[in-house]
Amino acid sequence: MELTDQAALTSGSAFWRTTAAGDVPAITLTDGPHGVRLQSDAGDMLAGRPATCFPPAVASGSTWDPELLRRMGEALGDECRAMDVQVLLGPGINLKRTPLGGRNFEYFSEDPILSGVLATEWVRGLQSKGIGASLKHFAVNSQETDRMIVSAEVDERTLRELYLRAFQRVVTQAQPWTIMCAYNKVNGVYASQHHWLLTEVLRDEWGFEGLVVSDWGAVVDRVAALAAGLDLTMPGPDDAGDPVVASSVRDGMLPAEVLETAVARIRALVEKSVSTTGTYDAEAHHALAREIASRAIVLLKNDDILPLRTEGQSVAVLGEFARTPRYQGGGSSQITPTRLDDVLTEITATTTAPVRFAPGYRTDNDAADETLIAEAAALAAGSDVAVVFVGTTRETEGADRTDLDLPEAHLALIERVVAANPRTVVVLNNGAVVRTAPWDASVPGVVEAWLLGQAGGSAIADVLFGRVNPSGRLAETIPLKLSDHPSYLDFPGEAGFVRYGEGLHVGYRGFDAREQPVSYPFGFGLSYTTFAYGEATATAGAESVDITVPITNTGGRDGREVVQVYVAKPASRVRRAPRELKGFATVDVAAGATATVTVRIPRDDLAYWDTRLNRWVVEDGDYVFAVGASSRDLRTTVTLAVPGSPDGRWPLVAHSTVAEWMADPRGAQLLRDAFAAGSDSPLVSMAGDDGPYELLGGMPLDRLALFPGSPFTLDTVDKLVEQANA
Repeated sequence: MELTDQAALTSGSAFWRTTAAGDVPAITLTDGPHGVRLQSDAGDMLAGRPATCFPPAVASGSTWDPELLRRMGEALGDECRAMDVQVLLGPGINLKRTPLGGRNFEYFSEDPILSGVLATEWVRGLQSKGIGASLKHFAVNSQETDRMIVSAEVDERTLRELYLRAFQRVVTQAQPWTIMCAYNKVNGVYASQHHWLLTEVLRDEWGFEGLVVSDWGAVVDRVAALAAGLDLTMPGPDDAGDPVVASSVRDGMLPAEVLETAVARIRALVEKSVSTTGTYDAEAHHALAREIASRAIVLLKNDDILPLRTEGQSVAVLGEFARTPRYQGGGSSQITPTRLDDVLTEITATTTAPVRFAPGYRTDNDAADETLIAEAAALAAGSDVAVVFVGTTRETEGADRTDLDLPEAHLALIERVVAANPRTVVVLNNGAVVRTAPWDASVPGVVEAWLLGQAGGSAIADVLFGRVNPSGRLAETIPLKLSDHPSYLDFPGEAGFVRYGEGLHVGYRGFDAREQPVSYPFGFGLSYTTFAYGEATATAGAESVDITVPITNTGGRDGREVVQVYVAKPASRVRRAPRELKGFATVDVAAGATATVTVRIPRDDLAYWDTRLNRWVVEDGDYVFAVGASSRDLRTTVTLAVPGSPDGRWPLVAHSTVAEWMADPRGAQLLRDAFAAGSDSPLVSMAGDDGPYELLGGMPLDRLALFPGSPFTLDTVDKLVEQANA
């Protein structure tokens, strides 16, 4: 292939099309991830052909159900095939570092294990249909503020254990056809030209076999991006950049094999992408969207008010969102739905009792309108039960939120309606968590209904009336107030930098480490039935640990429980969160029945990233496996000794401190013997009766050897090092 054609292949020919050159045809990539947004109007980038608007990730993540996500991926694959789309841009698996993230509605969770497990099945489902996924945004894309220029400053252990871990899981278990780089910088280097990220970690360590594509407009330097491991720059055409790539190869500034490798990856992607035609069952996909949405709803509070009765109980439906659904966020994932359910219609159709509606607020103005609120309060006072629909009015790609509070009009509506009728249920429609304190204390029923996609209206009615027993669980913590959040002091940064100062303590890890009260903890969710946990048992294999626990449905309704396993490592040699989610399982249990649940935790998920050894290490010793219904509702625990990594011992060197020598069993004995032999040393005598270990603990051994009267010489230290590491 001619050099000019090779260069052209590495950029797009249009907004959603790759370039055709030589014998390589063009293919179509288009936005997802909760629907197929194939552009239908050349003049409107956000207008798409009708497609099923499945629940966004904020909702589907709350199902905690990998099998459900696989079915969603399969359905999206069918719709891609019907629209002749070869690559769907999703899923988004960046961590919800802060609840203010404007794109949080597109991301699954604040936990990498939950995000990784769900995304793996989504990718498997999509790619089983011959459609490529585009895992995004790689990496550390946790905010929209300055997203195209900000540098995310994060230490390597935090980066590996949290922000890269979900990506690693999906790559190693599902091999997505493409990965999309992020806009931002990572520790000062643009993700689009980050060789360590795109080549050393992604390909050399994880074994990624696919193609790296840029986010749209993320490439600053085409040549640097290619050299780093980015293969395809989008969108196109890039009439200025293509000649620069070609001339850089001619001038020897870019090795020819780098460009040839990128071209080979593009060719490989195109060859396994096929032009497709066909149809899909829109009604069946709508039914699936309804099932996912109903499973995503989280029941936060229920003081004997839900489920509603279908007769003999008049209902005041209050809030414009009941009539005009808020079902997805703004930006590149905005889907034109094939149909759209509204909950007012669904409630009216479900009950034989009177249903009366008042809008309560305007959707184009967050200020309270006294006339609308008074009308709603009057309807509430004259009804048996009031259901208030409130939420956020705008969450969108490109802009972060500024606070966690509901709009003024929505808060005022809740207050007045509850005063008029204490039997009130509040239903939330929001793309990320909102503050529920203090108003939730006066409300007997609170339902977190997220942004639920096109079938959200019917799904909410299913849960309100008990056709579906709620089983959604929070994939992110709801704090009492914004300033409690671990990210609060280090978001959104300034002067082009954002410091990830909370380190490992993202989300619930930070709340638990500080023993911080929260409104609703990670993993929380109620049901219309109750579950009892038996005693957990643990067995260890070569590759995993199995945690088994009996779950009994002690209520009068069939239900679904999400069994969560959190792991702690007492007396760890490194700092850890008090507990971390390491496994989970959803289980259906009939009323009065008992099901035995086994959660398998891969041994690799117990590992931490050791910055001294520059590799993953499973620490030797006892691990505590706590099983329960949320991160703060742990019902049974079991302790199991897990053998450590054979190469996980920290090597002792001459510059290791006395304390580090004493922390190593072999080194400690050698050092004790050496100090005993030099007991007449002035330094040892100065330490007193308690010995030298505490006083001299922070001193490197080779530095100690230089002190007058030291019990060591540099030669002695070298011999100790040799013996310790023998």
